[in-house]
Amino acid sequence: MPTSAAGSSRGPRARCPRGFTLLELLVVLAIMALATAGATLALRDPGATQLAREGERLAALLDGARARSRASGVPVRWRADASGFRFEGLPGAAAQAGAWLDPQTGVRGAAELWLGPEPLIGAQQVVLVNRAHPGQAVAVGTDGLGPFTVQAAP
Repeated sequence: MPTSAAGSSRGPRARCPRGFTLLELLVVLAIMALATAGATLALRDPGATQLAREGERLAALLDGARARSRASGVPVRWRADASGFRFEGLPGAAAQAGAWLDPQTGVRGAAELWLGPEPLIGAQQVVLVNRAHPGQAVAVGTDGLGPFTVQAAP
């Protein structure tokens, strides 16, 4: 019987490692995380995004009108209608109107807010809804002391 020399291929079989290395597993997990993040961003609902943008814009407009009301000492009322909203009592104009950025935006419930001129106003809130998808809603409100903020609708 011939004996095999060291390094010869005829010797006992070399053992193949089974399984994956830690580096291979980390690479796969990183690829899966990137794919999941990409899918989440791609599936974001544009209607909900537009409604959140409307809420942020309205909060900024309400805070601006509230500041102008306090500075001038004139009461200001915000009212919503089917086509948009109005600020009644703002100095320099009888009523300043604004339109929604998205025509599908509407108001659920009370569509009137008092913005001043007192520094402390009552807690107020208005709920904006997407008319095409009534389940999508955001609330824009204040506790009466702080600024108007966008919150999840009740």
